[in-house]
Amino acid sequence: MSKSPDQPLSVVVLISGNGSNLQAIIDAIATGSVPARVVAVISNRAEAYGLTRAANAGIPQHVLNHRNYADRDAYDAEMMALIDRYAPGLVVLAGFMRILSDGFVAHYAGRMMNIHPSLLPRYRGLNTHQRVLQAGDAVHGASVHFVTPELDAGPVIVQAAVPVQPGDDADALAARVHTREHLIYPLAIRWFAEGRVRLEDDTVLYDGHPISDDERMYRADPATHEAGSGV
Repeated sequence: MSKSPDQPLSVVVLISGNGSNLQAIIDAIATGSVPARVVAVISNRAEAYGLTRAANAGIPQHVLNHRNYADRDAYDAEMMALIDRYAPGLVVLAGFMRILSDGFVAHYAGRMMNIHPSLLPRYRGLNTHQRVLQAGDAVHGASVHFVTPELDAGPVIVQAAVPVQPGDDADALAARVHTREHLIYPLAIRWFAEGRVRLEDDTVLYDGHPISDDERMYRADPATHEAGSGV
């Protein structure tokens, strides 16, 4: 585990695509607001632009193509071996489009996060923006959660709400959700790095107590970057 009182939390980030959340994490670390360092970025796709973002930031990059492995377990075993070379304190899924095996999830239990474009537990899975519009919801959002074996079902650390506006299509709504994602993912990592958030018995503890709905909901206050109520 790569963290001590005088050493930032080491983070390995897994991506499959553009890497905009990766960039938000890199930028937050660069400003000093997140006491962590990204020690490696790993992608299952060689063409993922997030690898270029990592290279531009001087972060080691690796491509592990899932098509080169006989099955999910073989791929995940190789991925674990690669990640563990860096001994990270936290594994961050930032648009990593692979369903992980139970063994992989268990190996990083309590120290692996994912971000999902909905206010979980609503709209687990894909196409969340279109599903929100089809349902006529007034509010959408994003959630950062600890990863558990059940897809998008891990305990939620922090969420941000986004109002659905008249005339929205899926792309417009997704763009606004992304702006919130780029705030709450660095925040969740910061809380974890500072020891304010941890997973215990499938419950998120925030400053030592089960996190409340109010503490979980992000308040868009650039001065404090803290949690609180409000859209």
